[in-house]
Amino acid sequence: MTDGTSGTSETSGTSETKSILLVGVGGQGTILASRILTEGLMRAGHDVKMSEIHGMSQRGGSVSTHVRFGKKVYSPIINEREADILVSFEKVEAARWLGYLKKGGMLVVNDHEIRPLSVLTGSAEYPDGVIEQLRGAVPNIRVLDAGNIAEKLGNAKAQNIVLLGALVRGMKLEDTDWRAVICDIVPPKTCDLNVRAFEAGLGGAA
Repeated sequence: MTDGTSGTSETSGTSETKSILLVGVGGQGTILASRILTEGLMRAGHDVKMSEIHGMSQRGGSVSTHVRFGKKVYSPIINEREADILVSFEKVEAARWLGYLKKGGMLVVNDHEIRPLSVLTGSAEYPDGVIEQLRGAVPNIRVLDAGNIAEKLGNAKAQNIVLLGALVRGMKLEDTDWRAVICDIVPPKTCDLNVRAFEAGLGGAA
């Protein structure tokens, strides 16, 4: 795994290279899910590059992670209209980053809302009908209420791993031993919960 932006960028359209953009809000576990994804792809034999971008350092700021994998990858950076898959941990973030998804790409979105400070203070309004708009814009979309799924498993914070499971299903990479990858990365006491969250995500897309 390589972090950063150095290297020569190859053509995004190359069939051997796939680009996954994960976006969310600070505190949702976007980076942890990206780390697990990257490790699993490496164990599957892919060359992988990952880059983290934090809009704000504190909880509540926008967070995005670029993951690119294939036979040989030179740069982790995904430009607009280059992402094969966009995974959004919050629905408005999906709308914000939609321009990065290539035509025919897949959107995995969490039907979950986190109201920013501007909404909480009344200076802005949280938009209505976001999921409906996303469905209208992206034919290949998978929507999950990952928070509710994770809460039923015992901890709503595991929604990031639910979304990871949905992503893996969408990529058709179930053959990798993701359960071993998860348990090698998360704290041992949370291994069982996270594995169950992952399995729920594998079967929970709609």
